Amino acid sequence: MTRNLYLASQSPRRLELLRQVGLNPMVLPLRSSPDRFDVDETPLPGEPGIDYVLRLARLKAEAGIAAQQARHLPLWPILAADTTVTLDGRILGKPANAAEAAAMLRLYSGRTHTVLTAVAAAHQGQVRVVLNESLVTFKVLSEEEIAAYVASGEPFDKAGGYGIQGRAALFIAYLAGSYSGVMGLPLHETALLLREVGFEVL
Repeated sequence: MTRNLYLASQSPRRLELLRQVGLNPMVLPLRSSPDRFDVDETPLPGEPGIDYVLRLARLKAEAGIAAQQARHLPLWPILAADTTVTLDGRILGKPANAAEAAAMLRLYSGRTHTVLTAVAAAHQGQVRVVLNESLVTFKVLSEEEIAAYVASGEPFDKAGGYGIQGRAALFIAYLAGSYSGVMGLPLHETALLLREVGFEVL
Protein backbone atom coordinates (compact mmCIF):
# COMPACT_ATOMS: atom_id res chain seq x y z
CA MET A 1 0.00 0.00 0.00
CA THR A 2 1.39 3.40 -0.97
CA ARG A 3 2.07 5.82 1.87
CA ASN A 4 2.61 8.77 -0.47
CA LEU A 5 0.54 11.91 -0.40
CA TYR A 6 0.96 15.62 -1.06
CA LEU A 7 0.86 18.29 1.63
CA ALA A 8 -0.21 21.66 0.26
CA SER A 9 1.62 23.43 3.07
CA GLN A 10 5.21 24.20 3.92
CA SER A 11 4.60 23.82 7.67
CA PRO A 12 7.39 21.71 9.22
CA ARG A 13 4.98 20.83 12.04
CA ARG A 14 2.42 19.29 9.68
CA LEU A 15 5.15 17.35 7.89
CA GLU A 16 6.40 16.03 11.22
CA LEU A 17 2.92 14.93 12.29
CA LEU A 18 2.27 13.03 9.05
CA ARG A 19 5.63 11.29 9.27
CA GLN A 20 4.88 10.42 12.89
CA VAL A 21 2.03 8.17 11.73
CA GLY A 22 4.06 6.47 9.02
CA LEU A 23 3.03 8.48 5.98
CA ASN A 24 5.36 9.84 3.31
CA PRO A 25 4.26 13.42 2.65
CA MET A 26 5.72 15.43 -0.20
CA VAL A 27 5.38 19.20 0.01
CA LEU A 28 3.31 20.59 -2.86
CA PRO A 29 4.31 24.26 -3.00
CA LEU A 30 1.53 26.55 -4.14
CA ARG A 31 3.66 29.66 -4.53
CA SER A 32 6.73 28.30 -6.32
CA SER A 33 7.91 29.94 -9.53
CA PRO A 34 7.22 30.06 -12.38
CA ASP A 35 3.72 28.71 -11.77
CA ARG A 36 1.87 30.01 -8.73
CA PHE A 37 -1.41 28.90 -7.22
CA ASP A 38 -1.87 31.57 -4.57
CA VAL A 39 -4.69 31.54 -2.04
CA ASP A 40 -5.81 34.89 -0.62
CA GLU A 41 -5.88 34.35 3.14
CA THR A 42 -7.62 37.64 3.96
CA PRO A 43 -10.75 37.06 6.09
CA LEU A 44 -13.98 38.21 4.50
CA PRO A 45 -15.77 41.10 6.24
CA GLY A 46 -17.52 39.76 9.34
CA GLU A 47 -16.46 36.17 8.57
CA PRO A 48 -16.60 33.86 11.62
CA GLY A 49 -13.42 31.96 12.43
CA ILE A 50 -14.98 28.56 11.67
CA ASP A 51 -16.16 29.67 8.24
CA TYR A 52 -12.75 31.22 7.58
CA VAL A 53 -10.66 28.11 8.26
CA LEU A 54 -13.07 25.79 6.43
CA ARG A 55 -13.04 28.08 3.39
CA LEU A 56 -9.25 28.41 3.32
CA ALA A 57 -8.59 24.69 3.75
CA ARG A 58 -10.87 23.94 0.79
CA LEU A 59 -9.32 26.69 -1.34
CA LYS A 60 -5.81 25.36 -0.59
CA ALA A 61 -6.85 21.82 -1.52
CA GLU A 62 -8.37 23.08 -4.77
CA ALA A 63 -5.19 25.05 -5.50
CA GLY A 64 -3.27 21.84 -4.82
CA ILE A 65 -5.37 19.99 -7.41
CA ALA A 66 -4.62 22.73 -9.95
CA ALA A 67 -0.89 22.53 -9.17
CA GLN A 68 -0.92 18.73 -9.40
CA GLN A 69 -2.58 18.84 -12.81
CA ALA A 70 -0.45 21.68 -14.19
CA ARG A 71 2.77 19.97 -13.10
CA HIS A 72 1.65 16.51 -14.32
CA LEU A 73 2.35 14.96 -10.92
CA PRO A 74 1.32 11.47 -9.77
CA LEU A 75 -2.28 11.32 -8.60
CA TRP A 76 -1.61 10.95 -4.88
CA PRO A 77 -4.06 12.37 -2.33
CA ILE A 78 -3.65 16.04 -1.43
CA LEU A 79 -3.94 17.35 2.13
CA ALA A 80 -4.36 21.02 2.96
CA ALA A 81 -5.04 22.71 6.27
CA ASP A 82 -5.58 26.07 7.88
CA THR A 83 -5.29 27.02 11.54
CA THR A 84 -6.41 30.14 13.32
CA VAL A 85 -6.98 31.33 16.86
CA THR A 86 -10.14 33.13 17.92
CA LEU A 87 -10.83 35.14 21.05
CA ASP A 88 -13.62 37.61 21.75
CA GLY A 89 -14.92 37.06 18.22
CA ARG A 90 -11.60 38.08 16.67
CA ILE A 91 -9.49 36.03 14.25
CA LEU A 92 -5.86 36.16 15.41
CA GLY A 93 -3.46 35.21 12.63
CA LYS A 94 0.32 35.32 12.47
CA PRO A 95 1.74 38.42 14.19
CA ALA A 96 3.44 40.84 11.82
CA ASN A 97 5.89 42.18 14.39
CA ALA A 98 6.98 41.98 18.03
CA ALA A 99 4.35 44.45 19.22
CA GLU A 100 1.55 42.37 17.69
CA ALA A 101 2.96 39.17 19.16
CA ALA A 102 3.14 40.70 22.64
CA ALA A 103 -0.39 42.06 22.32
CA MET A 104 -1.70 38.58 21.46
CA LEU A 105 0.02 37.03 24.46
CA ARG A 106 -1.51 39.68 26.74
CA LEU A 107 -4.93 38.77 25.35
CA TYR A 108 -4.36 35.09 26.19
CA SER A 109 -3.01 35.72 29.67
CA GLY A 110 -5.23 34.01 32.27
CA ARG A 111 -7.92 33.27 29.67
CA THR A 112 -9.21 30.54 27.37
CA HIS A 113 -9.05 30.91 23.59
CA THR A 114 -10.16 28.67 20.73
CA VAL A 115 -7.83 27.08 18.19
CA LEU A 116 -9.57 26.11 14.95
CA THR A 117 -7.92 23.82 12.40
CA ALA A 118 -9.69 22.78 9.21
CA VAL A 119 -8.26 19.97 7.09
CA ALA A 120 -9.17 19.28 3.46
CA ALA A 121 -8.42 16.09 1.55
CA ALA A 122 -8.64 15.85 -2.24
CA HIS A 123 -8.43 12.53 -4.08
CA GLN A 124 -10.21 10.71 -6.89
CA GLY A 125 -12.37 13.70 -7.76
CA GLN A 126 -13.48 14.32 -4.18
CA VAL A 127 -12.74 17.21 -1.83
CA ARG A 128 -13.76 16.71 1.81
CA VAL A 129 -13.23 19.12 4.70
CA VAL A 130 -13.32 18.56 8.46
CA LEU A 131 -12.97 20.91 11.44
CA ASN A 132 -11.18 20.45 14.74
CA GLU A 133 -11.87 22.85 17.59
CA SER A 134 -9.75 22.97 20.76
CA LEU A 135 -9.85 25.18 23.84
CA VAL A 136 -6.55 26.35 25.31
CA THR A 137 -6.19 28.11 28.67
CA PHE A 138 -3.08 30.16 29.43
CA LYS A 139 -1.79 30.88 32.89
CA VAL A 140 -1.42 34.53 33.86
CA LEU A 141 1.65 35.81 32.04
CA SER A 142 4.07 38.39 33.38
CA GLU A 143 5.47 41.11 31.13
CA GLU A 144 8.89 39.46 31.55
CA GLU A 145 7.55 36.13 30.27
CA ILE A 146 5.87 37.82 27.32
CA ALA A 147 9.02 39.75 26.41
CA ALA A 148 11.21 36.64 26.67
CA TYR A 149 8.88 34.59 24.50
CA VAL A 150 8.66 37.27 21.83
CA ALA A 151 12.47 37.62 21.90
CA SER A 152 12.79 33.86 21.26
CA GLY A 153 11.34 34.41 17.77
CA GLU A 154 8.82 31.58 18.13
CA PRO A 155 5.65 33.64 17.60
CA PHE A 156 6.35 34.88 14.10
CA ASP A 157 5.49 31.97 11.82
CA LYS A 158 2.59 30.60 13.85
CA ALA A 159 -1.14 31.20 13.78
CA GLY A 160 -2.10 32.99 16.96
CA GLY A 161 1.50 33.87 17.74
CA TYR A 162 2.60 30.79 19.67
CA GLY A 163 3.56 27.14 19.25
CA ILE A 164 2.23 24.53 21.66
CA GLN A 165 5.15 22.24 20.80
CA GLY A 166 7.71 24.90 21.76
CA ARG A 167 8.37 27.18 24.71
CA ALA A 168 4.73 28.25 24.92
CA ALA A 169 3.97 24.82 26.40
CA LEU A 170 5.11 26.41 29.67
CA PHE A 171 2.14 28.79 29.51
CA ILE A 172 -0.64 26.27 28.90
CA ALA A 173 -2.56 25.40 32.04
CA TYR A 174 -5.34 23.42 30.34
CA LEU A 175 -6.14 21.95 26.93
CA ALA A 176 -9.50 20.54 25.86
CA GLY A 177 -9.32 19.05 22.40
CA SER A 178 -6.51 17.89 20.14
CA TYR A 179 -2.83 18.56 20.82
CA SER A 180 -1.99 17.81 17.18
CA GLY A 181 -4.89 20.04 16.12
CA VAL A 182 -3.38 22.96 18.02
CA MET A 183 -0.06 22.15 16.30
CA GLY A 184 -1.83 22.52 12.95
CA LEU A 185 -3.02 19.07 11.86
CA PRO A 186 -5.49 17.04 13.97
CA LEU A 187 -4.37 13.48 13.27
CA HIS A 188 -7.58 11.71 14.28
CA GLU A 189 -9.74 13.82 11.97
CA THR A 190 -7.11 13.69 9.22
CA ALA A 191 -7.13 9.88 9.23
CA LEU A 192 -10.94 9.79 9.03
CA LEU A 193 -10.89 12.30 6.19
CA LEU A 194 -8.31 10.36 4.17
CA ARG A 195 -10.37 7.18 4.52
CA GLU A 196 -13.40 9.08 3.19
CA VAL A 197 -11.53 9.82 -0.04
CA GLY A 198 -10.26 6.25 -0.39
CA PHE A 199 -6.83 6.42 1.27
CA GLU A 200 -6.20 4.08 4.19
CA VAL A 201 -3.83 5.50 6.80
CA LEU A 202 -3.21 2.18 8.57
